[in-house]
Amino acid sequence: MFEAHFQTFEEPEGGVALTARLSALREELARRKLTGFVVPRADEQQNEYVAASEERLAWLTGFTGSAGLAIVLSKEAALFVDGRYTLQAGKQVDRKAWQVEPLVDPPPEHWLTRHLAAGDRLGFDPWLHTSAAAERLAAACTKAGAELVAVDSNPVDAIWHERPAPPLGPVTIHGAQFSGEIEAEKLKRIRLEINKLGVDALVLSDSHAVAWTFNIRGADVAHTPLPLSYALVPKEGRPTIFIDHRKLSNLTRDHLEQSADVREQPAALAAKLTELARRGAAIALDNATAADALSRLIAGAGGKPVRGNDPVSLLKAVKNITEIEGTRTAHQRDAVALVRFLAWIDREAPSGGLTEIDAVEALETFRRDTGALKDVSFPTISGTGPNGAIVHYRVTRKSNRRIAPGDLLLIDSGAQYEDGTTDVTRTMAVGEPTDEMRDRFTRVLRGHIAIARAVFPDGTTGAQLDTLARQYLWAAGLDFEHGTGHGVGSYLSVHEGPARISKLGTTPLKRGMILSNEPGYYKTDGFGIRIENLELVVAADIKGAEKPMNAFETLTLAPIDRRLIDVGMLSPDELAWLNNYHARVAHVVRPHLDDSATKLWLDEATAALK
Repeated sequence: MFEAHFQTFEEPEGGVALTARLSALREELARRKLTGFVVPRADEQQNEYVAASEERLAWLTGFTGSAGLAIVLSKEAALFVDGRYTLQAGKQVDRKAWQVEPLVDPPPEHWLTRHLAAGDRLGFDPWLHTSAAAERLAAACTKAGAELVAVDSNPVDAIWHERPAPPLGPVTIHGAQFSGEIEAEKLKRIRLEINKLGVDALVLSDSHAVAWTFNIRGADVAHTPLPLSYALVPKEGRPTIFIDHRKLSNLTRDHLEQSADVREQPAALAAKLTELARRGAAIALDNATAADALSRLIAGAGGKPVRGNDPVSLLKAVKNITEIEGTRTAHQRDAVALVRFLAWIDREAPSGGLTEIDAVEALETFRRDTGALKDVSFPTISGTGPNGAIVHYRVTRKSNRRIAPGDLLLIDSGAQYEDGTTDVTRTMAVGEPTDEMRDRFTRVLRGHIAIARAVFPDGTTGAQLDTLARQYLWAAGLDFEHGTGHGVGSYLSVHEGPARISKLGTTPLKRGMILSNEPGYYKTDGFGIRIENLELVVAADIKGAEKPMNAFETLTLAPIDRRLIDVGMLSPDELAWLNNYHARVAHVVRPHLDDSATKLWLDEATAALK
């Protein structure tokens, strides 16, 4: 009845079975007279999702998380992961061959200074590291008396004999009915930013920026409609796009050539940069996505690499009217699928016959039934019982757990529609929840409501709001180890910078930005709770305000499980927000339901609490 088309549940290779690959890499390093090598989980553009041909870290170690780095030395090897993936990494790698270490505190460079010896030569691929990352590695090597060596070719590739070919996903045009702004107007705005930077040209090393600027989308990586590509925008004259010509139809080529020169191979970027650099040009590079190889190339040819924030990332983050209306429509469409799913789970799960995979397959099927689903925006997190406490849990056939009465089921999922990207988390009680579950859920809900109701001056950063989501957990000595929210693209990445709601969110929030609001609580080996809606930054109408004020408009429309709420813990204002939200959900979704049982379920799920 239900099936998943956009995600799989197979267990990746891992553990002892991969140890031979580590030995082969050490032999290759010895042949190249290298003491060690750094293997990041990255492609040339630091994408969150990478093509199969770029999954070097997973191939070598078995670790499949979206953030990590390995360092292989002659006698020791370490895998560095952040707190989201500590449990996952411990299960996926061979602990006799690999040490599992924190990625952030302390950083990998700290480990390097303790394990490198004077005279050692540590290799790295400058196409897979930013310049800032390369500088940190170099500093660690210098401190240990070692040398950092930029390799001409990646030694992992030399031993990965079955490495997949690079992707050739077809490029499509993202029409004005979705983008709301033609390429010429976007380029005008970008050139204003180039003039502010005082440079001769800007490299778009982030494929998201290329896709947004030239109103194209692609299919080169999973879950994000990216056309892997580069662009070079001069302060005067036509820009150049660098993309494999095999991805382009005659129609898409004609579209691109209206506003840019098209070079058929991405490698042509090096020649173009060298040409500019030889004239002494100052060329802007994105700190976050530009490979260190680009800085080296420009400097080596006599140019000036100017590193900083890609101005396109902020332009792209502020959605225009067309994109905003599109995402509202996408969320309304998604809401119908979500309600159908939630009603089905509530009806079927108490019998004990469903599993985590059943939930994933059902939710994707309900979304496909809309006729508009292009992909899921990330692999669905479906965790029940203790699996729900693993923040970035990915269910496999081996880990698949039956949903049992007394469990909480956490479902974090999203969809890619041409008019918008969605991301939503709901936590559902299966059977009777415990008092502890209700207490923790209500504290998370109060933090969620605090963000949703926030009114803040123009220029406020995400870091200034983050505390609002944590205050009620903190009051009980609790917290969660992830940010409260991330930016979301318009039929692009579900995790979009530069704005976020977190302790590290320093970018001011601007009207038109879309961010998630997702506080949570995770009891190890017990249960997980997260409540997530997407929020649009809008102007706040505050009578007598002495400065421009902003607020959030909630985009996501799906019931929040009333059975998990301790009403006595809510303030009157919080209760009013919840009841108004549920009334809005019912008003928008009910007319689109054709099943009477689902309508009745929605009526009950959104009934006012007192």
